[in-house]
Amino acid sequence: MKALVYKGPGQKSWEEVPNPAILQPTDIIVKIDTTTICGTDLHILKGHVPTVEVGRILGHEGVGTITELGTAVTSLKLGDQVILSCVSACGHCSYCKVGVYSHCLADEGASGTGWILGHLIDGTQAEYVRVPFAETSVYLLPENVTPQQGTVLSDILPTGHEIGVKYGRVKAGDVVAVVGAGPVGLAAIATAGLYGPSRIIAIDLDANRVEEATKFGATDTVVSSETDWKKQVLAMTDGLGVDVAIEAVGIPQTFAMCLDIVRPAGAVANVGVHSKSVDFPLQDLWISNINISMGLVNTDTLDILLKLVAQKKIVAENFVSHTFKLEDIIEAYDVFGRAAETKALKVLLNT
Repeated sequence: MKALVYKGPGQKSWEEVPNPAILQPTDIIVKIDTTTICGTDLHILKGHVPTVEVGRILGHEGVGTITELGTAVTSLKLGDQVILSCVSACGHCSYCKVGVYSHCLADEGASGTGWILGHLIDGTQAEYVRVPFAETSVYLLPENVTPQQGTVLSDILPTGHEIGVKYGRVKAGDVVAVVGAGPVGLAAIATAGLYGPSRIIAIDLDANRVEEATKFGATDTVVSSETDWKKQVLAMTDGLGVDVAIEAVGIPQTFAMCLDIVRPAGAVANVGVHSKSVDFPLQDLWISNINISMGLVNTDTLDILLKLVAQKKIVAENFVSHTFKLEDIIEAYDVFGRAAETKALKVLLNT
């Protein structure tokens, strides 16, 4: 089969590799129908995720059709079209039993790590993929949800919802600011609206992205390159700051922005993937009574979000800006990597 193979920092190749095979009774083999590129894949290619070995097939999102079943798989059948969760869950360990699938203790990939596809084992940017713990790590695609819509549910929608909105404790009447209007930030905006906030402020350097954010439910927009960006945000509150600030970029500057605009007793929810340390002025923050949260998505709300997509309460197709054939994945990476120039949001790859 053909797959996108990581060759080391800054290097990748679309090349022939061996087909995956069933290794455990709980495995399935899936023929990929639709996959995508995540910002985390760009972090890997920059060398920011050293646990990814040279030779790894990248990708942790997608929808596909089951072509082989392990002997222990009874609730799925050949030909089923399924959404692949970006986090794999054995379903039996102490973390899985409480819904913290991101820290699954099974020994697939590495014990304590639920994100294994495209990280510690071969991933979804390929014609076929082996999926461990199939019965607790995939979701049947309903007839009224397309593979393209389903792919958005693999990662970005649960990530924005769980780590941004739920961890940020968004509630009715809140003023919410989302710093970073890329795909995950837009997912936070789209799912924050489900909780009834009074305002959702999209903040980004890119004027196009903040304008796009209005399609996902942002009520207000701020271009952060403007010198008075903070004053603009505070003017949308009572002057004390926002109730919830969601960081969706993963750089020190945007984390600092969230600390600057959150009100006393508010919340900062960090969603971005950081590759370097941030300044944390605890000497000033200790008295502020703010809650700061962070984490890796568990995808424990994927099934809920799937129902909302099926009922058009969340318009998943709005996330898709570009579509390519899977064999054109090198071009797709180039477009996604130059998002400010190409206006790329989610880039889909169809077989």
